[in-house]
Amino acid sequence: MYALRMGLLVSLVSLTAFISAGCQSSMAKENHALWDQNRELQARLASSEAAPKPDSAQLTALQQQIAERDAKINDLQGQLREPAAGQIEGDVAKIETSYDKTSGRMTVALPGDVLFAAGDATIKDNAKSTLDKVASSLRKDYASKKVRIEGHTDADPIKYSKWKSNQDLSVARAAAVKAYLVKKGVDANLITVQGYGAEKPKADPKEKSVNRRVDIVVAMR
Repeated sequence: MYALRMGLLVSLVSLTAFISAGCQSSMAKENHALWDQNRELQARLASSEAAPKPDSAQLTALQQQIAERDAKINDLQGQLREPAAGQIEGDVAKIETSYDKTSGRMTVALPGDVLFAAGDATIKDNAKSTLDKVASSLRKDYASKKVRIEGHTDADPIKYSKWKSNQDLSVARAAAVKAYLVKKGVDANLITVQGYGAEKPKADPKEKSVNRRVDIVVAMR
């Protein structure tokens, strides 16, 4: 009986020591983690305090640049929406100019039906005045900016055309717009061409006329 009691006593003491050691280990780990977090927060605070404060003159200059950019975009949009001789006012109203602040790109969306006849990649005569305005703006306001010309079509299969697919037609239309802009003095080295066919519809595929377009994308940054 005495041996049994002594055994139980030794076991109890050992268990107590084990629990105590475990708690101390857990507390040590938690304390270490909190210490690391504290050092990280102190480092962030020091970094924040060390960061240079925006200079008022630089801030004013940046705001002015943004205002000038927005004014140029609005001016171009206004010019494109002014019907030229031979243009139909309703067609001109379909031209859209937008700016994406996230990507820093301005996009001029020109309806394919305004630029081309169905299944064709030859620019219509009465659409050239619109491209003249685009070319003028690219030369004057965006002379050093890179330009990507994207061709888009609807999803209808090619039937009565020399083009094998919508992809081929979209490339040919984008290339035709590039050739015209280069002819009007835009630097060919700044222009790339991309045809997407029906891969990137602007609206519901059923709205075919909206998806048939050529986008002129200008990298503003």
